[in-house]
Amino acid sequence: MELSALEKAIGYTFRDIEILRVATTHSSYANEVKHQVKFNERLEFLGDAVLSIIVSDHLFHRSGSQEGELTKMRAALVCEKSLKLFADKIELGQYLQLGKGEEMTGGRTRPSILADAFEAVIAAIYLDGGLEAARSFVLPFVDEMLKDSSKVSFKDYKTLLQEIIQKNPEEHLSYHLVDQWGPDHDKHFVVEIHLNSNVIGRGEGKSKKNAEQVAAKQALELMGK
Repeated sequence: MELSALEKAIGYTFRDIEILRVATTHSSYANEVKHQVKFNERLEFLGDAVLSIIVSDHLFHRSGSQEGELTKMRAALVCEKSLKLFADKIELGQYLQLGKGEEMTGGRTRPSILADAFEAVIAAIYLDGGLEAARSFVLPFVDEMLKDSSKVSFKDYKTLLQEIIQKNPEEHLSYHLVDQWGPDHDKHFVVEIHLNSNVIGRGEGKSKKNAEQVAAKQALELMGK
């Protein structure tokens, strides 16, 4: 579909429309075409960081909650489930460029793909128009979700684990992608959690974020939490 329609849905007109094209291009498409095509994984990386600072700043000024509660609220707002809902509101799936295999297996509605693409769109807006443009795009989604506190509920095992580890400043927690396999439409990721040099959790999922949550849950269970 024409990206001008997506611009209208986003409420932002790009000076460089090419960056939006990259944001909506999945790696499965880039892998299938013969000429070199940029895809959205780098933008996803940047968008994740931009989203985090926008949501963190908004919650800090909007809520008088303490750090632990703010962290949980942020985690609920930026998790894959929430980002998929945000992507659905602008019908982002219909604008994605996908490989044939991904297309045939429901890639346009896959939560991990939609969440990643939404982050990539945030990055595209940020690069094209700056932080305030990105903020104007993101906050309506955030505020709508915050109106219904029941929607801001997510068992964020990573945050719970981090809060426990932070009580011992000498301890260092890190996440490591140790394996991935499968075609683009059915990827599997394996993540390990290291506490200093010890593996305390291992998780598998269809996205890196899901695998990290599974690993964190296992680590909490190991700790009796």
